[in-house]
Amino acid sequence: MIAPQIKETIYSKGASVIRKMFEEGIELKAKHGADKVFDFTLGNPDLDPPEEVVQAVQEVAKDTSHGRHGYMPNAGYMETREAMAKKTAEEQGVPVGAKNILMTVGAASALNCVFKAILSPGDKVLVPKPFFAEYRHYVRNFQGELIEVPSKADFSLDCDAIQRELDANGNKVAAILINSPNNPSGRLYTKEDILRLTDTLKTHGKKAGRFPYLICDEPYRAIVYDGKTVTPVFPLYDEAVIVTSFAKNLSLPGERIGYVAINPASADADDFISAATFALRTLGCVNAPAFFQKVVARAWNAKVDFSSYEKRRNLLMAVLDKAGIQYVKPEGAFYLFCKVPEKWNGDDMAFCDYLKKYLILGAPGSGFGGAGWFRLAYCVSEKTIVNSEAAFIAAMEEL
Repeated sequence: MIAPQIKETIYSKGASVIRKMFEEGIELKAKHGADKVFDFTLGNPDLDPPEEVVQAVQEVAKDTSHGRHGYMPNAGYMETREAMAKKTAEEQGVPVGAKNILMTVGAASALNCVFKAILSPGDKVLVPKPFFAEYRHYVRNFQGELIEVPSKADFSLDCDAIQRELDANGNKVAAILINSPNNPSGRLYTKEDILRLTDTLKTHGKKAGRFPYLICDEPYRAIVYDGKTVTPVFPLYDEAVIVTSFAKNLSLPGERIGYVAINPASADADDFISAATFALRTLGCVNAPAFFQKVVARAWNAKVDFSSYEKRRNLLMAVLDKAGIQYVKPEGAFYLFCKVPEKWNGDDMAFCDYLKKYLILGAPGSGFGGAGWFRLAYCVSEKTIVNSEAAFIAAMEEL
């Protein structure tokens, strides 16, 4: 018998709506033809991996050395951890050692390992809204509570709201989780916002006797537009953690390769990595995929041209402008977060169902903590975006 709480979760709207829309898209394409259906549901990067990755795959595949398929340290191959330490040091601007790195089965595995390592029953994790829907389940896996904190109207950080939740929950706050560039809004948190956030956490830690971890989920770090950059957090806050993967920047989502990096300045850096490594083992992952550990150790710094995502962002914004649909301009990632028209009174589920009448598929914002909004993933073909214009206009004209 399936545990009742799990059964309730898997059939809840928040847990299944995006995949459900994706599966409906497959049915609609079979019925109407793929070129007649405009599917913006899944954030599945459609760029091919760069040539350096392809070459690394070929090199690793040709390795016939003795013991190449044997056991490894659970935290990952040392050469891979050293490579990720170098990558993190370049991004953060501080020295990082291999001992501060844990290789994981993608960013989802990284987050689950971190939460198992730091959460006790009843601990709180703060997250600004909107956010990646799976966060709720990752925290709940370890008897924690995800507290959804409102953001400002443009989806930038509301540090006053964060301060209120910190004050209300005292030393029960184990972490704050931020995602920049953000899925689903595309918002990139400014350096000023990050400075204020870290100052707030320092003040709270001194008062509460517990410094919350600042967990930065950064799989979209490299996909930014208009000359913007992601603010390094290690120089600003000792208890900072990076979780990330190569799913988006190297277009390797199916390979499930990611890592955790703890700030070397953290008071419990060594214990943190040991605990997260133990979690990786006992959660059943055991270690990150061996083959792609070796691949990313060789090709992590491959140059990728993300300009096609920016071009498609601009194309889709132009389509929505013509249709009269409001949105927040994304500064990174590959999503547009759009406002549900007033006629629908903020019912994003009903509006997404309405769009299906015009063979347009998007993800309701409620699943992301963003009721009244809907997400469109523009990592699709330019043809899909351009051809969707008439459908969006017709849908809005009927209103």
